Amino acid sequence: MINEQTVEKPKPLKRGMLDNVLEQFNHAADVINLNPNVRKILSITNTEIIINFPVRMDNGDVEIFTGYRVQHNNALGPYKGGLRYHPTVDIDAARALAMWMTWKTSLAGLPYGGAKGGIQIDPSKYSKNELERITRRFTYALGENIGPEHDIPAPDVNTNAQTMAWIADTYMSTKSTSERSKNQHVVTGKPTGSGGLEGRDRATGYGVFLTIKFWAEKNNISLAGKKYIVQGFGNVGYWASHFLEIEGAKLVGVQDAFGSVQNKEGISTEDLFNYSISNNGSILGFPEAEPFDSKEFFSIDCDICIPAALGNQITKHNAHTVKATLIAEGANGPTDVEGEKILMERGITIIPDILCNSGGVIGSYFEWLQNRNGELWQMDEILEKLEKKLRTSFEKVVNYTEENKTDMRTAAFSIAIERIEKAYILRGIFP
Repeated sequence: MINEQTVEKPKPLKRGMLDNVLEQFNHAADVINLNPNVRKILSITNTEIIINFPVRMDNGDVEIFTGYRVQHNNALGPYKGGLRYHPTVDIDAARALAMWMTWKTSLAGLPYGGAKGGIQIDPSKYSKNELERITRRFTYALGENIGPEHDIPAPDVNTNAQTMAWIADTYMSTKSTSERSKNQHVVTGKPTGSGGLEGRDRATGYGVFLTIKFWAEKNNISLAGKKYIVQGFGNVGYWASHFLEIEGAKLVGVQDAFGSVQNKEGISTEDLFNYSISNNGSILGFPEAEPFDSKEFFSIDCDICIPAALGNQITKHNAHTVKATLIAEGANGPTDVEGEKILMERGITIIPDILCNSGGVIGSYFEWLQNRNGELWQMDEILEKLEKKLRTSFEKVVNYTEENKTDMRTAAFSIAIERIEKAYILRGIFP
């Protein structure tokens, strides 16, 4: 006889980002009565690439790294999406992020599909020279799986303009001399001195700010004096905070990979940013704020919450503690499906990721066009174009939400998926 007390019950599997994006997709597909054949196509990825590649370290040892590139769909144009360097990168994460990119580019009205990838690595453990060799070796291994008219990577978590410059140089080096200049737009997010776009560094954060601003205008709310918290203080979190502060909003809490800080009276965005640079990227120890329990971060009293770090941060375990009335998703998939249900039941508005953080891919599109056409655009022109394009997307989502009495995420997904569905119906399926 088995003693039931000694039998260990299996632990429930942790819900992943892929589970979330598929549930979001299927919900929207049901709402719009998506063509069943198109549904089959969009439920899976087109291409999945896993590369194990060796790199020699500074001490002479060789390490093996695993890199990923998942190409979800290209019905509307070349694959587009970032490359991230993080220990959480795996095939399922890349699949989920690639699908979100497909919906994001479609919603923004761009001539792109969706892709994502990266390397399973903690970049803080490697020197700059090692990261360069890792990046160049990964680029070489990807070969013709990327290209300016096929698949165009961009920066993401723990990658930046320097990373993109290494990728562009490596890729162009594989081409003949006469072809090199035609391949500069193989990546976007490059340094301005190497074909990059002025303002690309702030495009995502500026877009997050703009969607919050549009929401405030729609609801006749002033941002002056509104309290907000930011999870993640990289490019997205910093620039969103920078522009919100100009509007008179007050930053009262920040969390990064090292911990959390808060100050009910307000935190200077610039002071915190400069401190983090001098403190190896960490906000901990900032003299004008107090440390705060990271597990309770979302419970900080505020009006606006900007999760701008990683996925699955707001879940059923902490959604009930959220004090904000507005969630602006600066990251991809920061709110899981179960957490979102709780937030919606509590009447909290969510500006979904595929709308809220789409300023980055819109900026990438501008850079791609700039390289392709041999043009140079000025900062004010770029920000004006970005605002115009984001306002169009925002108004489409709001109108759909009101007309169909649904939430903003369902509206955004529905608009994005319907555009792709139309492309398939018009073109047909080969053969």
